[in-house]
Amino acid sequence: MKIAVIGPGAMGLLFGSYLSQHHDVTLVGTNPAKMQSITENGVTIRETDGNERIYRPHATADTTGLSPVDLVIVQVKASASEAALTKNKALIGPDTILMTLQNGMGHETLLSRFAAREQIAIGTTQQGSYKLGETAVCHSGLGKTFLGTVTGDSSRFAPLAEMFAGCGFPCEVCSQVQGMIWDKLMINASSSVLSGILQVAQGYVEQDAHAWTLAEKLIRELCAAATADGYPFDAEEQIARIRLHLQKAPDGFTSIYADLKAGRRTEVDVINGAVVEAGHRHSIPVPTHEFVVELVHAMEGRA
Repeated sequence: MKIAVIGPGAMGLLFGSYLSQHHDVTLVGTNPAKMQSITENGVTIRETDGNERIYRPHATADTTGLSPVDLVIVQVKASASEAALTKNKALIGPDTILMTLQNGMGHETLLSRFAAREQIAIGTTQQGSYKLGETAVCHSGLGKTFLGTVTGDSSRFAPLAEMFAGCGFPCEVCSQVQGMIWDKLMINASSSVLSGILQVAQGYVEQDAHAWTLAEKLIRELCAAATADGYPFDAEEQIARIRLHLQKAPDGFTSIYADLKAGRRTEVDVINGAVVEAGHRHSIPVPTHEFVVELVHAMEGRA
């Protein structure tokens, strides 16, 4: 299978590298020097057993003149999606599967401008990685990847799931993938965003009474919005689950923490913003999420 991974960040490098074991993979980025370095030296992955291995996917910063591929995986930040897809639209043909594993939800709206809806795969993953350098990452978390479709018939992506599994990513086609995305949003839209605003490790959110009060409000509003959207969640169960997660991994830092620290744009619009959109659509009050979205935007651009 010919595959293009747009966005050579930590997750893009991880997926592109592992998939290159058995498939023709090209990493697509915007930094020519970085892409040249990958071409010459490969990508170094510190695997979950602590050993390091070099993978050698192709890499380019210019897809002009290239032919459409079988699968395009979008791994850029949400704010960069439109520009990335526009620049690299030569890779997308009528038979190309256009897939997103990005944070947040609602990406299919943009993707449907570049591919037919039946060609769009949306998903979420429990795999984890973080950058050790420009062309090196640590594979920090194992888990399943879940795929689905926006048209209702997810079974057509079964061969895609088999392909991922064959490259070391256990994968499941899920008829309720949107529910899995809501589930992942529980942490991202509560403790993660608060750790970014407060510029603290995630454990602080659970340990500080005031921060935890805010987290609980975010979780309750999210559960109400998700339930109204057709994906029921019990708020008390989610609060207990997230609290336990933070107690087990108190020292973690999130991408929104790093973005705000560096003065970069965040993905708050597809995380808390997605909750706001769902709340408005179903007339569910989500005032804490509305406040968080505005606050994060006010903080962006401050280095």
